[in-house]
Amino acid sequence: MAGGEGVAAATAAAEGSEPGKGGNYDGKCVFCRIARSEEPGTALLSSEYEDLACFRDCRPGAPHHYLVVPVEHMGNCKTLKKEHIPLVKRMMEVGKAVLHRNNFSDLNDVRMGFHWPPFCSISHLHLHVLAPASQLGFLSRLFYRINSYWFITEIKSLLSLHGGQFSGEQEIRVNSPFWILNIPSEEMARGLMKRTVCAKSIFELWGHGRSAGELYASLKNYPVDKMLPYLQSDSTYKIHIHTFNKTLTQAQKIKKIDALEFLPFKGKVNLKKPEHIFWILEDYGMDPNNVPEEPFHLYFGRWIADGQRELIESYSVKKRHFIGNTSMDACLSFIMANHGGVKPNDVVYDPFVGTGGLLISSAHFGAYVCGTDIDYNTIHGLGKATRKNQKWRGPDENIRANLRQYGLEKYYLDALVSDSSRPIWRKGMLFDAIITDPPYGIREATRRTGSQKETDKTAERSTENHIFVSSSYHLSDIFFDLLKFAAEHLVMGGRLVYWLPIYRPEYTEEIIPRHPCLKLISNCEQMLSSHTSRRLITMEKVKEFKDQDQNSYLLDGQYMPYRGHNSFREKYFSGVTKRIAKEEKDNQK
Repeated sequence: MAGGEGVAAATAAAEGSEPGKGGNYDGKCVFCRIARSEEPGTALLSSEYEDLACFRDCRPGAPHHYLVVPVEHMGNCKTLKKEHIPLVKRMMEVGKAVLHRNNFSDLNDVRMGFHWPPFCSISHLHLHVLAPASQLGFLSRLFYRINSYWFITEIKSLLSLHGGQFSGEQEIRVNSPFWILNIPSEEMARGLMKRTVCAKSIFELWGHGRSAGELYASLKNYPVDKMLPYLQSDSTYKIHIHTFNKTLTQAQKIKKIDALEFLPFKGKVNLKKPEHIFWILEDYGMDPNNVPEEPFHLYFGRWIADGQRELIESYSVKKRHFIGNTSMDACLSFIMANHGGVKPNDVVYDPFVGTGGLLISSAHFGAYVCGTDIDYNTIHGLGKATRKNQKWRGPDENIRANLRQYGLEKYYLDALVSDSSRPIWRKGMLFDAIITDPPYGIREATRRTGSQKETDKTAERSTENHIFVSSSYHLSDIFFDLLKFAAEHLVMGGRLVYWLPIYRPEYTEEIIPRHPCLKLISNCEQMLSSHTSRRLITMEKVKEFKDQDQNSYLLDGQYMPYRGHNSFREKYFSGVTKRIAKEEKDNQK
């Protein structure tokens, strides 16, 4: 959430059409209904402007937590342009007025801002008004993370896996490498760090502030009884300094460490093998071209554990025995396994298994893995190689060999040649998680088995004289078959994690495929180009599958928008064609 920077961030120019004109109303948008008093459970508060509505947040993060929204439907803050600055100012005026009417007048202790996508759950412009900001929750744990975009959803999944819960008290700073989080126990914190590939380190937060003075005052207020176990005379320690977006000299670092002499350290300094490690963390912002003299935020805490960033290198596709054109990046594979809540002794299935990259990350966490794919050559490790300077695949290039390479062969169940559109599994709940990356028709074709009547294609023949006939498999059908399969074969509480390709100019949340048995948990975007992206969709089974759910989507009025996925390939390459044409034109000048 943006604080004082909310207005500046919200007024940034964005691509797409201008929102909010001509009496827009979306009956599926809960904020549209609330603004028109169509939600009896939510009372509207007084607003000075007829085109703005104000009401209490249903999940308050502070004693005073209100939302200010335009009555007309508008997109999230990314759709705002320069001409919307007066609108944003009026929204802030409404927020201040409602606080004043509720006897809160200290505007220095107020936080107002917009959630920047993808951290807004409802795509209707809404300003958060929270007060007092000083009571937004006890700050007990600090994460140093690499990328908040993936980090937040991964940590939510891992908290759930370890019996924790992501609450409204968590403090998310999108434009900062640091995140403050409440965790019930140190044991749970260590459990999270044994799984996450997005977080770098986790610390017990002893103090923080916007200046050195505030940091020292915060440290002096930290309970001494919580410090003492780590400051005993028979213990050893050292202090590190990490600055984000700025480099300090050794003399500057020593000066900052010496300034902490008021802390009751009684042990001896040991720089090689200390029992306890403490960190000073300083945040100088995200702009390398505008580095401030003093940090925006300072933190001091006790180091607890590091994340699993080294897995990205040790499981790198570059070092893998068996790869293909679409082998999944190691980092994304582990993120998907964490989103799926994979744990030891689970059974994880990939219906578009390819070279088995997603099976490896799940097996690393102790799950038994299996998959299917329509490509006979890939399943059996036959045909042309993907690597440079290698014409044909070797005799032991296959999925099993990949798991053997990492010492995970014992978790490998099998991989079958099968068409995901044709059911081969017995009825019932079989899998704890389904984690997959369906083909988009870009580097791999979207196809399914057919017959001579269904297609005019010539029968394809593999190197083993295995003959089959294939027909086109529309993307919309792929996703509906996938959701239907997950609804039927996932255990209750099991998760489906998959990638959904998107043509960005036409994207709305309504085009995400749904199923009555599956609940949408998270939706994260990865940019592919200026006009295309793919979204990591995580869904959880919350309802038993019944026969009437078999083709429930056909009765859904939202079904038609999903058909837009079928033309993703054409839209993807239309952008490539335009870019090539532009480059050729520029070269002729």
